[in-house]
Amino acid sequence: RSLAGLVRERSGVVGNTVRFQKIGKGQAQIRTPQTDVTPLNVTYSNVSATMTDYISAEYTDIFHQQKVNFQERSELVQVVSNSIGRRMDQVLIDAIVAGSPGTTIANTVAEDGTSGSASGLNLGKLREAKKALDAKNVPAENRCILMHANSMSSLLGSTTVTSSDFAVTKSLQEGSLKNFMGFQFITIGDRDEGGLAIDGSGDRPIYAFHKDSIGMGIGMNQTSRVDYIPEKTSFLVASMFSSGSVVIDSDGLVQITTRE
Repeated sequence: RSLAGLVRERSGVVGNTVRFQKIGKGQAQIRTPQTDVTPLNVTYSNVSATMTDYISAEYTDIFHQQKVNFQERSELVQVVSNSIGRRMDQVLIDAIVAGSPGTTIANTVAEDGTSGSASGLNLGKLREAKKALDAKNVPAENRCILMHANSMSSLLGSTTVTSSDFAVTKSLQEGSLKNFMGFQFITIGDRDEGGLAIDGSGDRPIYAFHKDSIGMGIGMNQTSRVDYIPEKTSFLVASMFSSGSVVIDSDGLVQITTRE
């Protein structure tokens, strides 16, 4: 799971939905001696996500096992576990996309950023994303950027990002960038589950978000098992989980459009 631990998670959820609380703001008041205090009257609201069950499974025939030169059951455990990990990521990605700000809301960075021409991910777009979060008073810690591999490649083309004259980093040596400008970077590639989709114009959205702005409820954490099914003369290798995800506070979410 690329996104494990990077959002607000609630485990052991019972029922078909999971709710996350969103607490409002308040302003401190001048204190006058020997007078009653004025309460903040903080408002509370909640958002909910529907829990969905997922499974990934495959049979391994006992006769077929004698005809291959590898441990098929062990390999299949890895295959189904990886597919569940990607699906758990996609549950989060789908929630982020569904709850992301539209083009009429301030928390967006357009495909041309501030340069006037469409481009991939660059330093200017990172600055704009940081500015949008700062303007909403989003905490500086626990900020992430979820991006496609093509966006990482574009970013690594910037001398300002990769040069030790500007940042203490070994991004070119390592071929990746883990942290920069207060963001932790999560990079994913093309995925059959959907990933970060690109449109016909070559525009692909990526997302900057704060950990507490996205919620994921887990009813059943990833569980894998191998059972023998006599009627199939096969072992059934299966991995499963149950979860739901939702954007809790869109102030902590910025959609950045990149042009590839």
